[in-house]
Amino acid sequence: MSVLMVQGTTSDAGKSTLVAALGRYFVRRGVRAAPYKPQNMALNSAVTADGGEIGRAQALQALACNVEPHTDMNPVLLKPASDTGAQVIIQGRAIGNMQALDYHQYKSTAQAAVLDSFNRLHNQYDLVLVEGAGSPAEINLRENDIANMGFAEAVDCPVILIADIDRGGVFAHLVGTLELLSESERNRVIGFVINRFRGDIKLLESGLDWLEDYTGKPVLGVLPYLHDLYLDAEDAISTQQVSTSGKLKVVVPVLPRISNHTDFDALRLHPDVDLEFVSVREPVPACDLIILPGSKNVRADLAHLKENNWPQQLDRHLRYGGKLLGICGGLQMLGTVVRDPDGIEAEPGSEAGLGYLEFATTLMPEKALKNVSGLISIDGSNSEVSLQGYEIHCGITAGPALERPAAHLISENGERRPDGAVSPDGQILATYIHGLFDTPSAQQALLNWAGLQTAAALDVHAHREQQLNRLADTIGEHMNRDWLAQFEGPR
Repeated sequence: MSVLMVQGTTSDAGKSTLVAALGRYFVRRGVRAAPYKPQNMALNSAVTADGGEIGRAQALQALACNVEPHTDMNPVLLKPASDTGAQVIIQGRAIGNMQALDYHQYKSTAQAAVLDSFNRLHNQYDLVLVEGAGSPAEINLRENDIANMGFAEAVDCPVILIADIDRGGVFAHLVGTLELLSESERNRVIGFVINRFRGDIKLLESGLDWLEDYTGKPVLGVLPYLHDLYLDAEDAISTQQVSTSGKLKVVVPVLPRISNHTDFDALRLHPDVDLEFVSVREPVPACDLIILPGSKNVRADLAHLKENNWPQQLDRHLRYGGKLLGICGGLQMLGTVVRDPDGIEAEPGSEAGLGYLEFATTLMPEKALKNVSGLISIDGSNSEVSLQGYEIHCGITAGPALERPAAHLISENGERRPDGAVSPDGQILATYIHGLFDTPSAQQALLNWAGLQTAAALDVHAHREQQLNRLADTIGEHMNRDWLAQFEGPR
């Protein structure tokens, strides 16, 4: 078999992590593997080598497989802009916003892109590891399904079903999901994986025996609960605090449409940083640095901040000497106005900005999608350090504040392009660049600017590699090795 699909009984059952783990496991055994997710709904995204946009989880899975992320690995990406609508991205390019019912009808058209991308990957790699979305047992979404069993049936691939035992009710999740599938779909499920198990496996064995007898399908593995496992989140923000005793306190508001909050993974992991995601409705705690993150609906999230007294709280934070950083949508909020004349993110209109930096932003149909590198100079001096990151935004920003750029991006031919702005007093910094903290030199400079003078930078890339290898080791120890071996030979 050259295709294997992982579907889950629920969202967050462990599909993304299992695909990444399997990818690293097989690549270490000489298998040329690639990840694939037909349809993803997520606000965390990444820029690919071919200049498109895919879900962040698929970029991580590509890294696990030691291949460059490509738009074929996630041909349909939905980025929610409201409770009923989303931006639709097909093979890396945004085609517009759709309401949920409109997209439901569009899925039959989207399936052509799904199969086109899959066929290219299938022809290029020894093994394609496919991730489903949510649960295959969502009865209301079965018509025109391209994310779960509809895809598996279209390409005739086997499916393993993963469930999270830490949630409770794992046997009901697995058996109930099977019961809600058609006969052909049930036959497609070749086994189960139970995820996040804690305790003595002997206490689980009677249940595993019953499950295999009742369904006639094997349990292919029971994966342990891995404490302190931190990987790029597909969408949900982890509420688990990594450090609460750091020397530097950083606060990030959880905007209703927050995007690319993986920007802060390096800070969450840093032993000297106490990073806290806070509800916009909560008072801002005393801190050294507030970061306004990216947003899929900048005007609506900006209005939400105003409704919850954040401008006054930000003023107080700055009066007491705190630092303020805006990234992408956060940059746009720091200016004088955000205009959306064409209704790119919502209904056409404008929203007054927070007014800390003198520039205005106009949202445009064409989205900037670039992997970038360059130099950052935070304190306005000639001292510059290297950075790498990526841009994903629709806005064009102009104004005199940009004459004090936060960074200069350097193209392949050596041309320098200014990015962002630093306030005259050095307290406020704005940039369009995501992933700033992932570059140790830029991370160090930003932490120094925020008030942490002595700590060394954390290498998030090395940490990610360690975690992926840890996952692969777990697969080798806790999944059926004879079953895994069938994927290690030639097609």
